[in-house]
Amino acid sequence: MRPRNVVIEGDALVALGALAGDSIQCVVTSPPYFHARCYGAGEAELGREAHVDQWVGQLRCVSREVARVLAPTGSYWLNVGDLYSRHERLGAPPKSLLLAPERLVGGLLADGWIVRNRIAWVKATPLPSPVTDRLTNGWEYVFHLVRQRDYFYDLDAIRLPLVTRRPSRTAAKMPQAALGALANHRSGLDRLAREGRAGHPLGRNPTDVWQLPRGRHVGGHYATFPESLVRRPILATAPAKVCTACNRPWRRSRRAVTFLAGIAQTRPLVPCGCGAPTRPGVVLDPFAGSGTTLKVARELGRDALGIELHAGYAALARQRAGLGEPAAAPA
Repeated sequence: MRPRNVVIEGDALVALGALAGDSIQCVVTSPPYFHARCYGAGEAELGREAHVDQWVGQLRCVSREVARVLAPTGSYWLNVGDLYSRHERLGAPPKSLLLAPERLVGGLLADGWIVRNRIAWVKATPLPSPVTDRLTNGWEYVFHLVRQRDYFYDLDAIRLPLVTRRPSRTAAKMPQAALGALANHRSGLDRLAREGRAGHPLGRNPTDVWQLPRGRHVGGHYATFPESLVRRPILATAPAKVCTACNRPWRRSRRAVTFLAGIAQTRPLVPCGCGAPTRPGVVLDPFAGSGTTLKVARELGRDALGIELHAGYAALARQRAGLGEPAAAPA
């Protein structure tokens, strides 16, 4: 099935299994962390496993279904946090970080995912901590994963204003011989220096450190993330137009930027060539929670699909995103 703009009530793995392959353009989600919250959704609730590696195993199973339903050019954004062990049986000595995100992304890499970014969501106002023998935790991971090297990415949609307008003079000074085998080449910086420009006319590429607010309580849900956390992933990797005939996204033109009265103009989307109608890309959150991902997707003109085990949270997500009546997962 290929539902759009609904919230399916049920287990994520079961509901994903009923979706058609290659039917989703972007997945943005934050699954329950290992032993972090009790959501009241019953024994099937993720995060209640006896060992952190079992939690990793469950999420790898879910992610394999995500890989199946995701279009080849699609992206998977995964927000996961870590906690400290209270007992050896959980997977680490007491007081040690469990390293749950690192264990998970290592497994996803082994499953064939390409890890494009490891983003630090730095919380502008982290919760205070009573501990006296370590630093307060103030950030979480957001991983960007894809299935193939060529995927949809609209950098122009998320560019930031340049920090300076002064032409680049020193950025390309490092000699080529000093660069290691995996270091980025300097040809782009050389070109900027030659042209006397500070950066791209449409703005700079954001870094992988995002300083954003922490989540807030929404309708009784105590583990939300801010809308700003999902806005950038959706703008960059959920296409505004997807061809109904070939299922390919319309991509941003790569032609030179034009100027009008000295102002750089946004480059247009390029049609696929089929001449068929288009529809928005679908943004899926298989752990929809309070519906933040779905709400932002709809506000940005994309279609949204949620899966949520807890009936009360499913209703909250539906209400916040302005979606239709409940859709039940198949048995």
